[in-house]
Amino acid sequence: MSRKVVVDEETCIGCGTCAGLCPDIFELDESLGKSRVIMPEGGDEECIEEAVESCPVSAISWED
Repeated sequence: MSRKVVVDEETCIGCGTCAGLCPDIFELDESLGKSRVIMPEGGDEECIEEAVESCPVSAISWED
């Protein structure tokens, strides 16, 4: 069973760092001003880890 990546929209400040690092996984929702996950499972885990660590407000996490 794979884990999936999630963005906490309450916490997200819409800086776009994750979308810049992993455009296949995240996108910046212009209307909400928040990032969202477009590929929750099966993405490049190394890239996602970098996004998790780079998020200035720790809004990205893994869910089992």
